Amino acid sequence: MTSQPRPPINVPPPRTWDARLARRLVTPLVDTWVSPNHLTTLRLLIGVAGALCLAHGGFAWANAGALLIVLSNFVDHTDGELARVGGKSSRIGHFYDLACDALVTVMLFVGMGIGVGGAQIDALKLAPGVLGAVAGVAVALIFFLRMRIEEMVGKAGTKQASMGGFETEDVLYLLPIVTLTNVVAPFVVVASIGAPLFAVWVVIDYWRVARRSARPTAKAASASESRQQWASK
Repeated sequence: MTSQPRPPINVPPPRTWDARLARRLVTPLVDTWVSPNHLTTLRLLIGVAGALCLAHGGFAWANAGALLIVLSNFVDHTDGELARVGGKSSRIGHFYDLACDALVTVMLFVGMGIGVGGAQIDALKLAPGVLGAVAGVAVALIFFLRMRIEEMVGKAGTKQASMGGFETEDVLYLLPIVTLTNVVAPFVVVASIGAPLFAVWVVIDYWRVARRSARPTAKAASASESRQQWASK
C-alpha cells in the first residue's frame, strides 16, 4: 500500500479558504514532475483566455471570461502551495508568479474596457477601452511597487488584509456577478477611478517604507565613518 504524500509538519496552514483547497489539490503533486512554474503558466493561460473573452464583448462571452478569470484566480494559489509543501520555492518562480499576476490583472481590465465597446460614457467623455487601460496601468504600478516593498521588508510588508478566510484579492470571485447583471461598463468606470487612487496610496506606502529602510543604512554608514575617524587618531 502507498500512502498519499502529506505536507511537511512545519508548514503552517493557509489563512484563506481557497488556499486551503488549493493545498489539498496540489499535495499529491509533491513527488511528481509538476513544478510550481507549471501551475503559474497554467494560471497565466487561463487568465489570458478569460481576458480575451471579455474583450470579445457580448453577454455570453463576458460571462465565459468572468468564469475563466475566477478559475485563474484560484489556480494562482496552487503554485504557491505546491512550492511550500514541496520545498520547491525559488526566487525566479516568485517573480514569475508576480509578473503573471500583474499581466492577467492588467489584461482583465483592458479586456473589459474593450468588450464594452465604443459606447460613449457622457459623464467622463472617454471610451471604456481607455478607462480600462487607465485601471490596468494603475494596477501594474501597484504590483510593481508591492514587489519593491517586498524586496525591502519581506512578504510581511505586502501581506493583504484578510477577514473570515478571505483576502482583498478574492473580490475577483465576484466578477461573474458583474457580468451576469450586465454592469460591466459602470464597473470599468469605478475601476478607472478606484485603481489610480489605490495606486497613489501604494506610492505613499512605498515612499514610507523606502525612508524607513534607508535610516539603518545611513546610521550604519555614519557609525562606520566614526570608527574610521577614531582609528586614524
